[in-house]
Amino acid sequence: MGPLHGVRIIELAGIGPGPFCGMVLADLGAEVISVERMGAKAEKPALDCSRRGKRSISLNLKSKAGVEALLKLVESADALLEGFRPGVVEKLGIGPEQCLERNPKLIFGRMTGWGQYGPMSQAAGHDINYISLTGALHAIGRPGEKPVPPLNLVGDFGGGGMFLALGIVSGILEARTSGKGQVIDAAMTDGSAVLMSMFNTAYEMGRHSLERGTNRLDGGAHFYDTYETRDGKYISIGSIEPQFYNQLLEVAELPREEFAQQMDRSRWPELKQAIAEVFLQKTRDEWCELMEGTDICFAPVLDLKEAQNHPHNLARQTYVEVGGIKQPAPAPRFSRTAPAVQHAARPYGADTDTVLAEVGYSSDQLDEMRAQSACG
Repeated sequence: MGPLHGVRIIELAGIGPGPFCGMVLADLGAEVISVERMGAKAEKPALDCSRRGKRSISLNLKSKAGVEALLKLVESADALLEGFRPGVVEKLGIGPEQCLERNPKLIFGRMTGWGQYGPMSQAAGHDINYISLTGALHAIGRPGEKPVPPLNLVGDFGGGGMFLALGIVSGILEARTSGKGQVIDAAMTDGSAVLMSMFNTAYEMGRHSLERGTNRLDGGAHFYDTYETRDGKYISIGSIEPQFYNQLLEVAELPREEFAQQMDRSRWPELKQAIAEVFLQKTRDEWCELMEGTDICFAPVLDLKEAQNHPHNLARQTYVEVGGIKQPAPAPRFSRTAPAVQHAARPYGADTDTVLAEVGYSSDQLDEMRAQSACG
């Protein structure tokens, strides 16, 4: 059983960071009940790993009976998480005020891009917009070229879902002491700003240039970048520390005199070109034979399929098979209360009767709700 065994979370189903947050909490052992929209459909929902480990119920939250069912569930929950625009759940009658009235210890987790207030709080947006506002996107890319979107890892998942999960767990811990619930306002702008803390510090210290692609960790340095190999694949090098850099020079047979001044930024472009030519002389596998497992700080750049079959990931069982598909295993690892995927994604609304029966609904009441199109 995971460390959150015994914790009950109600998730108002959505897309992106909200379901990801619920997945992380379910992986860690929480009971997560995903409240799906009536008639919700998706392409191959069984393959969506963000739905794994959760029970699924279907409620019409635009009906009085559906709202009452949700509030009944809230009474026995530790937390609720939602990812709508500010004000939407209030209009439905399931906002923080109504939920905390039913359960004063409830943690009400809110996931948005811009936050619950501020001049942009009601505007539509996506990950790329949120990380634009915090300097994160500006910092990623090659010199003289446009910024490169880092998928939607920084805003949606790192700055959003993970911070909401931390906020919910922290809120539950505090509520067990105080007896009082509260609202968690998790904005992707706030979270991505926190993720940029190291670079904010470096800039204030005069160690980080606002010109992207010219710094130590953004691909500006010859010893911290990706390089193409003879077979058209790529490797990554991160030889920052002098002892690791020296090993790189030795194994790659790079001339020490030419590469001696590692931190001379003025020479980084020419050294990058020189090292790129060296890496083009061998295939990715040949460089792996020479460098993998050494202190050079080296790894092959793998695609998603290759990553599943790398010996290190196999040894750690970084990927598991659930419901017939390979997907990332729960993280982090615990020595005693080991997290696990509790089950594969459930069909939409598959657990409606079971979950509502647990909070007191009879079969007759469920039939009546269905007749009113209040549940699925």
